[in-house]
Amino acid sequence: MTTLNILSGGAAQGLVRGLTEAFRAQTGLGIEGEFGAVGLMADKLRAGTPADLVILTQALVANLAGEKLIVPSSITDVGRVETALAVRSHDPKATVTTEADLREVLRGADAIYVPDTKASTAGQHVARVLDQLGIAYEVASRLKIFPNGATAMRELANSTATRPIGCTQATEIIATDGITLSGSLPPGCELVTMYSAGITVRAAHPKQAAALIALLSGADRKNLRQRMGFTG
Repeated sequence: MTTLNILSGGAAQGLVRGLTEAFRAQTGLGIEGEFGAVGLMADKLRAGTPADLVILTQALVANLAGEKLIVPSSITDVGRVETALAVRSHDPKATVTTEADLREVLRGADAIYVPDTKASTAGQHVARVLDQLGIAYEVASRLKIFPNGATAMRELANSTATRPIGCTQATEIIATDGITLSGSLPPGCELVTMYSAGITVRAAHPKQAAALIALLSGADRKNLRQRMGFTG
């Protein structure tokens, strides 16, 4: 089967998966993709990895358009994603309403599962928050860092730690079996990121890429986006 190739942040993996059958019925194409830290996905496109479509942070997509790798007129916002906390499904949810609450929750965890703290949106934010809370050094040995949020959340689900917690984008939490969205980060520590899609200048299937963008962003898919953790 001919496939549409995409490079995407992990935040959109569940949404793309949920649209695969509709896309195949509409275009006859399957979807092949790499999902990971947005910085790494952008670098793959820069290095020449074949792709018809990217789904990355709004800022990165704009940068890639400026580098003449994305067709500017094709850029479409998909939705916003918040960075949030996760716990294993059988663990109690963490109650966090203030920075002090978050500090104590993270101090009390014996393992903290996060995505790449240099190349991923959520991971970079976690690193900043730990510095902001003044506990980066204290919890450094407990950080469990993985290439992307999806992998970090799968590892959290299988964790044998006593009091583990995870922090990544809500969409990656919702898409992972065995863990539960515990709640948002408190005021002063929150992060909400807009994700956008764009067709690459070297796309082999630009019309089909446009069809997928329409599915990703269409008003008739609003409920699906919300179930997957996207907001308007």
